[in-house]
Parts: sequence; structure tokens; C-alpha cells
Amino acid sequence: MSTELVHIGFGSIVAVNRVIAFLPVDQQPTKRLLRQSRETGLVIDATRGRKAKTAILFDTGHIILAHVTAETIANRLNSPSQPFEESIELCTA
Repeated sequence: MSTELVHIGFGSIVAVNRVIAFLPVDQQPTKRLLRQSRETGLVIDATRGRKAKTAILFDTGHIILAHVTAETIANRLNSPSQPFEESIELCTA
């Protein structure tokens, strides 16, 4: 089984096969979910102090906050070449 990775900014990379949803952080249901997850310690902030634009929800219940938009992440997933993916393949082969 191959793990597809995507860069979410500031050197952070996530495994796409574990992602359930990319959620905008400015909507009230997402804000409630973030508040509940912060209380249980399941939120990871990958924004480096910048404004969070996307909450990435994982199948483990964890949420990663990213500075890039969901559209940017989707474009990176759909792009034919991702430079970091090639270097990872070289290291694992």
C-alpha cells in the first residue's frame, strides 16, 4: 500500500490516505469541532503563528490547522509532479 503525501506549508507534510476532510476554519461547525478537540489535545497547529485557513480532519480524530487553503492543497494533490514525493521514493527504494 502506497502512502500519498502532500505538503501543507512551512515544511509540514500529511498522509492523504488518513484524511477525512479539509474544512474551512471560519464556519461555526468547524469552530465547535476545534474547541472540543483542543480540550482533548487532538489539535496540531502547523501554521507557524499565521492565521489558520484550513482544518484537516484525520480518521484518528486529530485535526491539523494549516495556513494554506483547501483549494491549494487540492491543487497540490492533482498536480502531476511533486518534488518532495520523488525524494521520498528515492529514500525508501
